[in-house]
Amino acid sequence: MSWNLMCNGFDASRWLAMLKRLFDVLFSVTAGLLALPVLIILAIAVRIVLGSPIMFSQERAGKERRPFRMKKFRSMTTAVDPDGKLLSDDERTGKFGGLLRRSRLDELPELWSIVIGDMSVIGPRPILLEKIHALGERGILRCSVRPGLTGWAQVNGNTKLTDDEKVDLDIWYIENRTCLMDAEIIAKTVLVMIFGERRNEKRLAAAVLAASSRDTLRKGPK
Repeated sequence: MSWNLMCNGFDASRWLAMLKRLFDVLFSVTAGLLALPVLIILAIAVRIVLGSPIMFSQERAGKERRPFRMKKFRSMTTAVDPDGKLLSDDERTGKFGGLLRRSRLDELPELWSIVIGDMSVIGPRPILLEKIHALGERGILRCSVRPGLTGWAQVNGNTKLTDDEKVDLDIWYIENRTCLMDAEIIAKTVLVMIFGERRNEKRLAAAVLAASSRDTLRKGPK
């Protein structure tokens, strides 16, 4: 039975959304308080190793494509080539920045974005507005939920996936999400932080197949 069905005046989907929001707030506040010493240490380390500013701030697409300012610890230097152009991301990241990214500790400041409602614990990672607009209908669907601190694409390959593969996984999650799946994503995020990223070909194939079926239905019979 669909969560969207009304049962005796009880809107299950609405209450599940409220429970998810309550979980987001409780999780982010609790995690933020527990991680406070780590946040302070990381802020000092970034200031010493990479200099100022400590935070990287950028406008990203939120729910319903509303822009919001996402902040995380800076993981790259501002090194430039002889012509004054920024070096590649890999060249500017270095060992310290690479450690921050692999451990995902650079994402900890996003807990505040969850508290104020710009983000959720689980959902598609927030990306640039222009990228969302370029995705057309897929971008609209991807932004039908709050962006997340971690998501289905992040635990099924992340940097080992193409942008299209990530979008297919994100949309598959949106269309099939459950509380149990969210719990699985949280658990697998911890495993990814410890053991690294790995492509899940089975789940990727399911997401690609769903995307193909969706496109066929949208285009209709020829």
